[in-house]
Amino acid sequence: MELTFGSIYEQFEKVARDFSEKPALLYLGKHYTYSQLKEVAEALAASLHDLGLRGGDKAILYLPNTPQWVIAWLALLRLGAISIPISPIYTPVDLAYMASDSGAETIFCLDTNFGYVAQVLPETGLKRVIVTNVAELLPWWKRIIGQGFDKIPKGKVASGENIFRFRDLLKGDRASLPPLKAAPEDFFEMLYTGGTTGLPKGVPYTNIVFLESISEQRAVSEPYIPKGKDILIQGGPLFHILGQAMGLGALLSGDTLILLPRVNLDGLFDHIQRYRALTFFGVPAMYRMILEHDRVDYYDLSSLQYCFCAGDVLPQEVAERWLRKFGKPLYQGYGTTETCGRVSLTPMGEKAPPGSAGKVTPLQQVMLVDPDTLEPVPPGEAGELLVSSEHMVRAYWNKPEETAACFIEREGKLWYRTRDIVRIDEEGWLFYLDRSVDTIKHKGYRVAASEVEAVLQEHPAVIAACVVGVPDERVGERIKAFVVLKEDIKGVSAYDLIRWCRERLAPYKVPQYIEFRDMLPKSKVGKVLRRELREEERKKREKG
Repeated sequence: MELTFGSIYEQFEKVARDFSEKPALLYLGKHYTYSQLKEVAEALAASLHDLGLRGGDKAILYLPNTPQWVIAWLALLRLGAISIPISPIYTPVDLAYMASDSGAETIFCLDTNFGYVAQVLPETGLKRVIVTNVAELLPWWKRIIGQGFDKIPKGKVASGENIFRFRDLLKGDRASLPPLKAAPEDFFEMLYTGGTTGLPKGVPYTNIVFLESISEQRAVSEPYIPKGKDILIQGGPLFHILGQAMGLGALLSGDTLILLPRVNLDGLFDHIQRYRALTFFGVPAMYRMILEHDRVDYYDLSSLQYCFCAGDVLPQEVAERWLRKFGKPLYQGYGTTETCGRVSLTPMGEKAPPGSAGKVTPLQQVMLVDPDTLEPVPPGEAGELLVSSEHMVRAYWNKPEETAACFIEREGKLWYRTRDIVRIDEEGWLFYLDRSVDTIKHKGYRVAASEVEAVLQEHPAVIAACVVGVPDERVGERIKAFVVLKEDIKGVSAYDLIRWCRERLAPYKVPQYIEFRDMLPKSKVGKVLRRELREEERKKREKG
């Protein structure tokens, strides 16, 4: 998209004019045109203004992927307020921390998690609670059918002067709205990192960094799927930068966005088939789940043209199986919350080298350094990735020590330390190797844990693997793998997996230990928590 305007809401106003009668949102059979979506968002904005919400105020979106999420996000943009999207599965502990850390005074929530909100109200600065239900905006007859078949989760909601129903607030008088005031460098949203190390950190976004991000993301498929022509089905949460870059990027490009309130593969397949979706995105685990779903062949998924994968390392085995089954590649990308998503993307139509996570995007500058000395590494060698851009995120919210550790000055510029080890070839393709903190030092060699995991996950009996370094006085660290086998798999031993690795890895990269687990610990955004497994091993060692 052309960055004609200074704010995200102005961009939305433009697409609402250009595509006024085109479906913007599809949700469980109900659709909103762009003109309808703009109307309800501004009605909500007017009601929020009447309740005292002003530009710069913060509001938490504690909601799943629903029209209410999108409407509230747009309404906050219209007021110049700041949205704080968080996972709807967060516990009261998480919620209280983020509400207090951000300084939010308003929260949007489902009736099913209202109890958690009520629990934290006394210890936070939250003043207004706006409650909805996953089916609240559906036609009355759909709500009755859903309730009759017990398909709509329902929670108890208390009454009070500061508790409001979302539906009631859609009756606001749009004429009472103040003029839109938003500049490119204005702070409009804050996403919290997954919190895999220490407390979650707030990452503040400006209008311009977000517009640049979604512009670059949409540009990679635009030559094949023009703006305004795409039908994208949401494959990730809207509280995550991947979900925003793809889903909200579609809305700000005049495309149609299909939302599902939760992950259900049969429901996903049905929506792709019914609406002839062109674009889908997800993390590698999602693509593996689709490939292994026993009813995937019952559906026609042939409409999909652009399938994007990010958020974790894509095993080559999954990429190859997808291409064989569907005849279309998985286009990979790499990014972080701190870089507002995209750092590298694979342009649609280009054949990427195996294992690549795309080419560095035009608006990003990168530097590879030694993670210990921060000195640049020679061309072609692996190093820790530093990222810089003109309108980059420059600090964490309210975390000066973490900011000083992760945002550093080099060559007269500010750079973000990704803590990721990558390699960039002579043609500009980026290859993700590992987290620098997850690199295992064995006999003087640096072993990328993710490389060993990828080999293990190529074994036909393995569904998931996590590799860590176990301290050893003689060799520095020994390599240990935690493995989850597929259901009903029998007869596969640790020896079998070690032999599998020996046939595919250099000798110093082969795990010395294999431990079988029923599941691996994961963060609330679905990433495997290596640190928890490391901590387990540390405690075992201390006990002798």
